[in-house]
Amino acid sequence: MSAIDQFAEHKTGRDRSIGAILIDAGKIKAADAEHVLRLQQDEGLRFGDAAKKLGLISDDDIAQALSRQFDYPYLTWGESRVAAEVVAAYNPFSAPVEALRALRSQLMLRWFDAEAEHKTLAITSPGRGEGRSWLTANLGVVFSQLGERTLIIDADLRHPRQHLLFGAENRSGLSAVLSGRGATDAVQRVPALLDLSLLPAGAVPPNPQELLARPAFAQLLQHLSADFDVILIDTPAGAQFADGQTVAVRASGALVVAQKNASRLGLLRSYADMLRQATASVVGTVLVER
Repeated sequence: MSAIDQFAEHKTGRDRSIGAILIDAGKIKAADAEHVLRLQQDEGLRFGDAAKKLGLISDDDIAQALSRQFDYPYLTWGESRVAAEVVAAYNPFSAPVEALRALRSQLMLRWFDAEAEHKTLAITSPGRGEGRSWLTANLGVVFSQLGERTLIIDADLRHPRQHLLFGAENRSGLSAVLSGRGATDAVQRVPALLDLSLLPAGAVPPNPQELLARPAFAQLLQHLSADFDVILIDTPAGAQFADGQTVAVRASGALVVAQKNASRLGLLRSYADMLRQATASVVGTVLVER
């Protein structure tokens, strides 16, 4: 039996061998696999260590293969259209991403559950540049790495960024769906990141607040809740536009974002009070340091 035959027997996910994953990823050529297997048998090495000893792969290649074997994929710099700002997709073992995982745990305890109205969460803040889009994207990645079927919706129909962060098409998106010109097939899978999908904003409309206030938005969230465990919604600046408040009410819950050394405490408190008065549940406030 050849090396290719041996690897072909392995299944997807955690049932696949490191060798099969490395070959599929193009890190090892099929012709080199025979040499790796021979060295592995002769010296009693693990496949990855044998391939590394032959100079075929690096430590990073082995780490990538292990992440796929344990359903914990992350990306390699230069091999994806995902922006470097989405640090959770590239460096999941860094301190900032550990903080994101701690936030994820708190949200799982305080908000997300199997009920439809507790599957959606609006990421809000009063001002521009306070980190809403960054937090939405990275939080979406860490939820997907937990195995939760995760959807990011870009409801910032004024200055959308999620399609830029994930290198996605933006021809059709939320604005088209809400105006009756599109369908939920506008939802896109994010390549190489298991369990993560994106509904981009689409074309910037002249009437974003009116579109988001339509019953169609609440109906869309209800429909998507059947297919996803976690739905995170990016929003525009709340102090400038009423869109964020509208989205938070439709989502039932809101997470308020503050930017370290930039956000004003009084404005944050006023905005959180306004969300509560509008019947949105303020799950908490998170301080972003970037």
